[in-house]
Amino acid sequence: MSTKARVFSVEFRAEVARRILDGESIAALHHELGIKKSVLYRWREAYQKEGIRGFHATGRPLGSRTMARRVSSNPEQVAQRKIAELERKVGQQTLDLDFLRKAFKRVRESRQKNIVTGGTASTERFEA
Repeated sequence: MSTKARVFSVEFRAEVARRILDGESIAALHHELGIKKSVLYRWREAYQKEGIRGFHATGRPLGSRTMARRVSSNPEQVAQRKIAELERKVGQQTLDLDFLRKAFKRVRESRQKNIVTGGTASTERFEA
């Protein structure tokens, strides 16, 4: 029994790579998209090294009709993709800030406990 290989567009692969670089889990994308993790890692590496050009070197050559359709992107669609990308980045940065605030709070609480119990404490202070 043979299975037909799926072919993904350059734009699709680049978007998935951007999602990975924006902090989405490879495991989550694997389950969502049904694409092998090894393929997702390969796409991420290709995009990190050469950007979208990293996807043109692999796979089947694109037909002229397909390429012409892909080059002519609607400016509104491009803007919507950029907005979605920026919103993902803001979301990831919010998660990072929340994590750091909690970590600093734990460090501060830990240092206060050390002072109360007679332990030695550093002279450095963390401000959140």
